[in-house]
Amino acid sequence: MWLVLALGSAVFAALTSILAKMGIEGVNSHLATAIRTGVVLVMAWAMVLLTGAQGGLAAISRRSWLFLVLSGLATGGSWLCYYRALQLGQASKVVPIDKLSVVITLMLAFWLLHETPTPRVIAGCVLIGAGTLLMVL
Repeated sequence: MWLVLALGSAVFAALTSILAKMGIEGVNSHLATAIRTGVVLVMAWAMVLLTGAQGGLAAISRRSWLFLVLSGLATGGSWLCYYRALQLGQASKVVPIDKLSVVITLMLAFWLLHETPTPRVIAGCVLIGAGTLLMVL
């Protein structure tokens, strides 16, 4: 099931980029980010309420709150940068650079989460980096 959901995520992320590029023309990038964020916020809380997950709010630890808030701040920073980059540049160049987040995530997972890098994963990171350079240059 995780594979189906991951592929769904990739399709929606691709649509996000294309739809954002089409919709951001003539719109302040920060305003566009705020509109998008508002829609995401409504969708997320609708899912919480539809699934009855709001009862778990009180059980969230301080540590989890801290990291969820920091993750939210990182998401906001990412979206603000991404929308401005999309406004200024071509989607075919901005999106591959944005996807370098895969390489950065893996490096952080090895360092902070102590996940074990395998030769296959390292090779994949190198290929993603090389592919990004090939697409952007």
